[in-house]
Amino acid sequence: MASEFSDAFLREAERHAAWGAVQLQALTAFLPEGPWTADLAACRYRQGDLELRVGVLGTYDTSEQSWMWGWANPGLRGTEVVSSSAAVERYGRAHGITELTEEVLDLSGFPDPRRAAETLAFTGMGVAGAPGYIGAPAGPATQVYFLPDDPRVPRAALDAVALPRTLLDGARLIGHSARHVVGGYFDHHGVPHRTEGDRIVAELPGGTAAEVTFDAAGRIAGVQARILP
Repeated sequence: MASEFSDAFLREAERHAAWGAVQLQALTAFLPEGPWTADLAACRYRQGDLELRVGVLGTYDTSEQSWMWGWANPGLRGTEVVSSSAAVERYGRAHGITELTEEVLDLSGFPDPRRAAETLAFTGMGVAGAPGYIGAPAGPATQVYFLPDDPRVPRAALDAVALPRTLLDGARLIGHSARHVVGGYFDHHGVPHRTEGDRIVAELPGGTAAEVTFDAAGRIAGVQARILP
């Protein structure tokens, strides 16, 4: 029984922290209010009057405090609805991240098992490159997590004005490696960036450079913009 995530998993989670948090806000604003239904064979999820193509990422058993990846679900294994989850498992094997390759994870030893499950869902979303995830109650003790796979879901763009807040909020989300948060944000948006000592310099669209500096403890010390020569 684990009581914490591995460094490899946390580094991966951090890569998606900043852009993923903003993307989840965009998805939440896009989804209408209303009850939900799903047709897993057709990869369809309906909430209110909106129907989306989705995949099943995983499920969290609140009574057992355990997480099962969608690709490991005996009733769904090998089907189209868990193809995105299977891609997460392949990524985990390629990068040595055991949390992404174990069929079921016992989270009961974590200080907050529900938060641990959300962290798994969040990281799976990031690895899959999905525009967010949807958590929905599927029974008295089961929470199912879907990944939208539909072009109608808005993708949050890089916002240079909000960049300092976005990076600082992302660094606070997991709190393991601020450098991975910053590098992962720029990677996600396809922004060229380089490390120069205690800072990361990114070339933003429009001829502006963003300089993110770090203190001796590895925390973000400042985010500044300057015009490129």
